[in-house]
Amino acid sequence: MKAVVYRGPEDVAVQDVADARIEEPTDAVIRITTTNICGSDLHMYEGRTDVEAGTVLGHENMGVVEEVGSGVSRVNVGDRVSVPFNIACGTCRNCTQGWTSFCLRTNPTEGVDGAAYGYANMGPYSGGQAEYLRVPYADFNLLKLPGGTEFENDFTMLSDVFPTGWHGTVLAGQEPGDDVVVFGGGPVGLMAAHSALLRGAARVFVVDQQPDRLRLAERFGAIPVDFAKGSPVDQVLEATKGRGADCGVEAVGYQAHDHQGDEQPELVLDNLVQCVRTAGGIGVVGVYVPQDPGAATEGAKEGRIGWDYGSFFMKGQRMGTGQAPVKRYNRQLRDLIVAERATPSFIVSHELPLDQAAEGYAHFDNRDDGWTKVLLHPAG
Repeated sequence: MKAVVYRGPEDVAVQDVADARIEEPTDAVIRITTTNICGSDLHMYEGRTDVEAGTVLGHENMGVVEEVGSGVSRVNVGDRVSVPFNIACGTCRNCTQGWTSFCLRTNPTEGVDGAAYGYANMGPYSGGQAEYLRVPYADFNLLKLPGGTEFENDFTMLSDVFPTGWHGTVLAGQEPGDDVVVFGGGPVGLMAAHSALLRGAARVFVVDQQPDRLRLAERFGAIPVDFAKGSPVDQVLEATKGRGADCGVEAVGYQAHDHQGDEQPELVLDNLVQCVRTAGGIGVVGVYVPQDPGAATEGAKEGRIGWDYGSFFMKGQRMGTGQAPVKRYNRQLRDLIVAERATPSFIVSHELPLDQAAEGYAHFDNRDDGWTKVLLHPAG
């Protein structure tokens, strides 16, 4: 089958790889209809992880069930499904408590709980930027969707970015009527802003400097904050009459840059501490890693980020972090899409056949104007 293979920094290619197949009775094989390039894929693409050459990328996947193992009883051939990026067993302590993003059984990597498709340190699982994908524990992991092709570009956000954005607002403790500030106007940040409005936010500020991202934020009712035009903290404090936002979401991660392009891994965390009010909450869903040899500081190379913890403590703020347990949210978000209350497809800018994946990666990584979210369709 054809698949997108990582070959080295800024080098991906569509190649022939071994076909996805049933390996355990609880597996299913999915024929991929849509698979997305995620912002977190760019950490690997840029060579900022230890992903191995030859890895098939892609953790944002959906499609149609092509084959099931003998132990699969709930999912049937022909079902249209969303595939959460978390690979979870469904029965370990973390899974039974709803933390499928930290499954204790699916990742043999020492010191890492939780597995995912086609990602560094997240287990030996091929990704879904391919014609087919093997899904372990299919009965537990797969979310059934209405048949046909309706809402395809909305449903494809259910595997990661929409639940992750929603999770950011939950970690931040958002309540109806809150002012919410979201740092990062990429797909996850825009999904966090969309989620905050769906959850009853009074106002949502989206901080970025890319004009296309800020235009999208404004289009669905958020307030754009261009940090190239001045301190985002000052802009948010002025808009809230000095009080600060009630809560905030970090949707940037460890490769944060200032408006001049200099990397400052602590920048967004510091800004959130300053512009979220006392006793407010912060949800961190941007990716941070334990080691980053390419980091801008010696501490950050070891995963140590020197952020303003003193002010965070003095302000009595709280913080939640970590990858989203997609199954906790995806059924409800699916139903919001079907009811036409949620429209996460507004972030989609480009749909490409699989064989143009390298072009999509290059444009998305360069932050070329208008390239806000890239979908790949293996069938063309």
